[in-house]
Amino acid sequence: MSDVTKPAPGQGPALTVGEHDPELVRQLEEGLDAFNAEATGHAEETEFSVRVTDADGELIGGLSARAWGGLCDIHLLWVREDSRAEGWGAKLLRAAEEEAVRRGCDRAAVSSYTFQAPGFYQRQGYEEVGRVPGIPGGHEDVYLFKKLG
Repeated sequence: MSDVTKPAPGQGPALTVGEHDPELVRQLEEGLDAFNAEATGHAEETEFSVRVTDADGELIGGLSARAWGGLCDIHLLWVREDSRAEGWGAKLLRAAEEEAVRRGCDRAAVSSYTFQAPGFYQRQGYEEVGRVPGIPGGHEDVYLFKKLG
């Protein structure tokens, strides 16, 4: 890490900037998880994934998500280019929604850049609830929501 502010030993806090720090990320996640559990009354969070592979065991596509307090938060959904017209995105999403319901979720949320797939999610019943501008290339981050069940 490179020091931005480095007081003499025993002189107070030190602010540093540096590369990715897995230990810092772990501590931040623990702190935020505890804060979120206190604020919402929902501590249990479970991550899950859905994947599809071809006959050779190669990844066609997959999805990662978490269930927390009745919300399915979809992190990533990707299908390789040569399989995108085969409906795998919808199948992965539907399987994740079914798993989310099994885990007690009654709603789902996802974000997608305008150059990715917000239209795909809308065709699957998701409604746009907000946008954040400033994505490189003049794009936006689109937030989508769906009630499950």
